[in-house]
Amino acid sequence: MALKATIYKAELNIANMDTHQYADYQLTMALHPSETIERLMVRILAFARFADESLEFTKDLFETDEPALWQKDLTGQLEQWIEVGCPDEDKVKKASARCPKVAVISYGGAVAEWYKRSSKLKNLKNVEVWRLSEQTTLEIQNLCARTMQLQLNVMDGEWTLLGDNGQAVIEWEQLQ
Repeated sequence: MALKATIYKAELNIANMDTHQYADYQLTMALHPSETIERLMVRILAFARFADESLEFTKDLFETDEPALWQKDLTGQLEQWIEVGCPDEDKVKKASARCPKVAVISYGGAVAEWYKRSSKLKNLKNVEVWRLSEQTTLEIQNLCARTMQLQLNVMDGEWTLLGDNGQAVIEWEQLQ
């Protein structure tokens, strides 16, 4: 019998003083049996970076042709494609041809090597690549619970994520 996904729920309150974005989001995510808590929490941060009412989690690991998140307009046309991790550069290139905005949220010790090998990405004008520090991904795992209440505060470029189990300072580096 195949293992089933585990459902996680998060109430995410964003107070971004830099962009004057203040909103609450009710997030429901499925943790694939092969997925880690680290990746689940990175998906939440990816949502927070590009937060919008029409941004949604996809089947991602169940459907390899889908990103971790996407945003569609009212007609169903793709507006934004967001990958998490170190995806295959051909998948990102294909996404950049289908969608006006593409982002990759990378994390882990292999990011520098992955980005160096992914020479095709550097030529894509509509692709952003972000890296989360290893310290960030360690800290955000401590905030994880099946039901989470998270508060994200952004001020002067500094991101702090607060949860019932503490807080995490979010360190972003834009690679592209």
